[in-house]
Amino acid sequence: MSTMNTVGRPTAPNAVAAKPATLTGARGLLQDEPLIFEGEGWGKTGVDLPEPKGDASDLGDLVRKDPIGLPGLSEPEAMRHYVRLSQKNHAIDLAIYPLGSCTMKHNPRLNEKMARLPGFSDIHPLQPISTVQGALELMDTLAHWLKTLTGMPAVALSPKAGAHGELCGLMAIRAAHEAKGEHAQRRKVLVPTSAHGTNPATAAFVGYSVVEVAQTDDGRVDVADLAAKLGPDVAAIMVTNPNTCGLFERDILEISRLTHEAGAYFYCDGANFNAIVGRVRPGDLGVDAMHINLHKTFSTPHGGGGPGAGPVVLSEALAPFAPAPWVIHDADGYRLVEREQDEAEQAFGRLCAFQGQMGMYVRALSYMMSHGSDGLRQVAEDAVLNANYIKARLSDLMSAAFPDGPCMHEALFDDEWLKGTDITTLDFAKAMIDEGFHPMTMYFPLVVHGAMLIEPTETESKAELDRFIEAMRLLAEAAKSGDTDRFKGAPFHAPMRRLDETRAARSPVLRWTAPEGSNQAA
Repeated sequence: MSTMNTVGRPTAPNAVAAKPATLTGARGLLQDEPLIFEGEGWGKTGVDLPEPKGDASDLGDLVRKDPIGLPGLSEPEAMRHYVRLSQKNHAIDLAIYPLGSCTMKHNPRLNEKMARLPGFSDIHPLQPISTVQGALELMDTLAHWLKTLTGMPAVALSPKAGAHGELCGLMAIRAAHEAKGEHAQRRKVLVPTSAHGTNPATAAFVGYSVVEVAQTDDGRVDVADLAAKLGPDVAAIMVTNPNTCGLFERDILEISRLTHEAGAYFYCDGANFNAIVGRVRPGDLGVDAMHINLHKTFSTPHGGGGPGAGPVVLSEALAPFAPAPWVIHDADGYRLVEREQDEAEQAFGRLCAFQGQMGMYVRALSYMMSHGSDGLRQVAEDAVLNANYIKARLSDLMSAAFPDGPCMHEALFDDEWLKGTDITTLDFAKAMIDEGFHPMTMYFPLVVHGAMLIEPTETESKAELDRFIEAMRLLAEAAKSGDTDRFKGAPFHAPMRRLDETRAARSPVLRWTAPEGSNQAA
């Protein structure tokens, strides 16, 4: 006899234990897909190519002597391989993607359509300026709205990602100190304990020593500790606001005042701008430089190792040192200011070979224009509302890391509620996979023990949030009731079972090796 679970679906008693392993390795309609090198494609080709007209005699000893080592696949075989692999992945198109501090929001297809328009998708960075006036106008318009939304007078569009933007901001800060003859003495960057990990890494990469700033019990920058560490040897502070604990730095104006009073610059990590866009202008808070992750706030896809964009807005003090190129509009139309021209004589240099990632610019501007100013304001409001809804619905079963007051764009829980259960944050996250949900961000920020960081974003409906929350509540109740087997062996239903994560991190296998004696090895 079946029973009903709390979301109204029939479930068999002891369903987890009753399911036998399949005989083929496939699960239901999900195929067991081997690596492409483990298939049967050796000795054939999936495409007919014409015989080469020349020979390789001019290559000398560079001519290949061994087989190329790639299997040949027909079109159906290649298509099925990648579709089957895609079924093993989670995606925002499948369900909520609750990673905290990542803003995994829906990417509207309208943006994709615009990015594929001729004139945007097929232009080349070395085309004559007269043939890309529309693209330059788009870049200029995007720059205008980024400056308007942040209250900053200048923006560098070319950085390719958030960390690249941090590099841009700190190099502008270094150039400003060099112009004043203070770079030799200002060798420190102050970074709060709750900062994104890229902040101290970027500061060290630029050549600064990193000094940690303490955090208060309520998850914010300890202003007294900051004031004690500011001095003539400090070049900048790097503060994330809203911060990685999902909280707004309510002392931000005082932080800015103290920083500028000490002759340093205020770098703001803008990764969480999605929580305040349309409501707060960072320039009004005294920020000197801030990167904007277009994939977080303005819905361009996450780079995934591919093209990204992390524009950096700059204050009046840092604007002269912005990296080239940038777009200007005069009587002759739109043109690019390059480093070697007089107009860019103070620029600290270039960050990439050309102008940045046009496809991401198109997507971001499309998102801005389709939402309008009121829509962008609602983005922030809905993102904060959704996070607080999750926090309110789960706080009776799970322990909120900072229970007093509302959070901003993400709800942060610790593992205090798991004490005495023999279940860890990792166990709980693995069990979420069995319930059809990607785990939240785990063990980050480091200042919270056993952290579980959930960012629902504004693109999730109440119905989807309720579905996620109900699963979390069922798991929390199971953990507290002593159902440890459900957690310790999880995931049971994923394509792959739990890995030895310590070994995977320390001894990763990054290259497939053919078994000895196989055709592939030969």
